[in-house]
Amino acid sequence: MPLYMCNAARGVIQDAAKAKIAADITRIHCAVTGAPEQFVHAFFAEESPAQPLNDKSAVLFGSIRAGRTDADKAEIKSKMRASIHSHTGIALDKIDVLTADVPASWVLEGGEIMPEPGEEAAWLARHSSGERK
Repeated sequence: MPLYMCNAARGVIQDAAKAKIAADITRIHCAVTGAPEQFVHAFFAEESPAQPLNDKSAVLFGSIRAGRTDADKAEIKSKMRASIHSHTGIALDKIDVLTADVPASWVLEGGEIMPEPGEEAAWLARHSSGERK
């Protein structure tokens, strides 16, 4: 968690671009939220019916921990849209970026319930020491 799923029209995002976009997703999310890199997951699909494209060429949907500010979410969306555009050439108006807030208590990471935003350091210290809550 967070989990970002990018759905695009078949063949629109090349494999090399996917790697760059995934790296940007991680960098952007962590820079804006302070979340550890190992928490970020990015997946790519082509024309997935679970995530309709409608009139867009690419849709990035992020399930993120609840508690992020509207300003943080707007920054994430803007920067991730720009990343997809810069690595694919897709027009900005053909890229949609959406987020959904998910309570940390609904998600497991490494077999443990995710920490609330701001509580990552203690969670990581406990997790790396082998201690379980």
